[in-house]
Amino acid sequence: MGIMDRFNDILQANIYELISKAEDPDKMVNQYILKLNNSLAELKREMVDIVSEETRARRLVDENEAAIRRFDGLSRKALLAGNHDDTRVFITKKQQLAVKAATLQAMYDVAHGNAQKMRLLHDKLVSDIEFLNIRREAVRAKVAVASTQDKINQITTKTVGSAGAMGAFDQLEEKANRMLDEAVAMSELNQRPVDRTKALEEKYAKAGSDATVEREFLKLKEEMGL
Repeated sequence: MGIMDRFNDILQANIYELISKAEDPDKMVNQYILKLNNSLAELKREMVDIVSEETRARRLVDENEAAIRRFDGLSRKALLAGNHDDTRVFITKKQQLAVKAATLQAMYDVAHGNAQKMRLLHDKLVSDIEFLNIRREAVRAKVAVASTQDKINQITTKTVGSAGAMGAFDQLEEKANRMLDEAVAMSELNQRPVDRTKALEEKYAKAGSDATVEREFLKLKEEMGL
């Protein structure tokens, strides 16, 4: 796999989408920063050769163009001097260099395109790393807040559950009160009705007993001269 193929996924990567899909954004950011830093180091090593190739291709194009201009000038001087054979030699060399120029230009275009792609990759990596370093603390803060909110939600859920338990307890207590009221009512119904005649009989019998005691007391007092 070529260098451009190996870095193409980095060029196409959407960092915002990666973060939005991460289950643990804080961990994802750290992993992605590490990945980008490693990729940036490798990219710089590769860029040395690619940019050097671009520079070399540009130099060959420039040198060939300079040679074409030089032989064009020599052919003109030879023609002015009346040296027609020399003029033909210089023109032939110039034509050969012109043919070579097309090949050299094609080589340079490819090298320049590769170098431009590498520069684009480099700029994107640097931009993404800077973005993540700036936003890392914000991401961590948001994760912490989300974690706290999740704990609060769990506590709220438990509180709602306890409220339901209290409602169930109220129902049980109400049922117990009904059972107690029914038991008291049943106890009252089971009691024997009051016999008023017997109660009056006991009252007057007690009254007669008290009168007998009083007569006996007065008689004893009289006998003793008191």
